Amino acid sequence: MAYELEGRLLEVCNCNILCPCWVGEDPDNGTCDTVIAWHFDKGTINGVDVSGLTLAVVAHVPGNILKGNWRAVVFVDDKAAPQQQEALLNVYTGKLGGPVAELVQLIGEVVGMERAPISFDVKQGKGRVTIGSGIEAELAPFQGPTGQPTSLHESVFSTIPGAPAYVGKASTFKAKVPSLGFNINLQGHNAIQGSFRFVG
Repeated sequence: MAYELEGRLLEVCNCNILCPCWVGEDPDNGTCDTVIAWHFDKGTINGVDVSGLTLAVVAHVPGNILKGNWRAVVFVDDKAAPQQQEALLNVYTGKLGGPVAELVQLIGEVVGMERAPISFDVKQGKGRVTIGSGIEAELAPFQGPTGQPTSLHESVFSTIPGAPAYVGKASTFKAKVPSLGFNINLQGHNAIQGSFRFVG
């Protein structure tokens, strides 16, 4: 076993609510611009402890998400030591196989890799993520009639395969990423939260 990672996901994009990509439909705008952040509450990769770190992918999806060809920038938590960064990149470039490799094979081009301070916080179902000085999002899940978060199960696409996704809305989504041509400033668009356990 090369890796075992457990943690939480925060994801936002410029699709309307709810994002059609998760059920295999084309994105609302024809393309999808997204920020996906995985925070590792605990985890090891080939014996390297990565607990407490966050890795994020900022991506432009040119059409149907299942067709791949994403252009992406990978952001690694600046608290990661060199050995931890190498371990995380080995997982998130697909080198170590498993469920993460199946997901990241949709990336056609990695435009760049950057180290940045990443803040990841979830309290009482509300999430907030900031990456460097150019990316921030605030999000909250929808709630059903019993007060429980509305969830999506068995979707054809998932950034947390095997786990339910809590669908929601981002009150704020800002992203300035020149290498991808992003200058996003949106309110009230799609958001996803969830927990994951990846074993590969």
